[in-house]
Amino acid sequence: MDGLNLIEVVKTNDRSAATELIEAGADVNQQDKQGWTALSWAAGKGDLEMARLLIDKGADALRVGRDQRTPYQIALAAGRVEVAKLLKDVENRTAVQPPARSYARAYHLSELRQFIGVTKSQSQLKTGTDAMTGSSVPSGDPLVFIHQDLSVTFSMWHNEDVLLDDVTPEWQDFCRNVLCFKVPDDFDLIVPE
Repeated sequence: MDGLNLIEVVKTNDRSAATELIEAGADVNQQDKQGWTALSWAAGKGDLEMARLLIDKGADALRVGRDQRTPYQIALAAGRVEVAKLLKDVENRTAVQPPARSYARAYHLSELRQFIGVTKSQSQLKTGTDAMTGSSVPSGDPLVFIHQDLSVTFSMWHNEDVLLDDVTPEWQDFCRNVLCFKVPDDFDLIVPE
C-alpha cells in the first residue's frame, strides 16, 4: 500500500487490521489526496464501531478535507445517523461550536390569519398595505416567512419587510401547536433509507 494503510483498511471495514496498524504507529489522522481521514471514511461508510475505535485512538473529529466537511458532516450527508450522532456528541464536547444558522419557513398568509394577533394588520392587508412598512402587499394569498425568532416577514430575509415582530406567548403557542413550526436540527433533514 502507498502509506495510507490505515485508510485502506478502514475502507475494507477491517477493525483488527486497523487496531494493529494504529498500535504499530500509523498516524490515525493521515489524510488521502482529498484530505479525508480514516475517520472521514468510517463516517461515510456508516461504520460505527470503526468510528469509535478511531476516536478512542485519538482521531481528530474536526479535521476537514478539501471539501471542508468534518466527519460528522460526511456522515450526515451519507444518511449515517448512528455515526453522525456519535460524531456530533464528540463535536459538542469540544470548545469549537459551529456558527448558528438562520432559519425561515414559508407559509401562506391565510394560514397566519387564523391567529388573533395578526388581526391588527388584517385591515391593512385587505386594502393592500402593510401596517408596519406602509409598502404594498402582494394580492392574493402571498407567502410570508416565519423566522427562528418567530418574527414574520414578507421577505425571506430576517428583519426585511416585517409583518409581525411582537412575539407573545400566544403567538409562540400558535406557531408551535397550530403551524407546527420548529427549527429542524440536522437529523430532521436526513431522508430515511
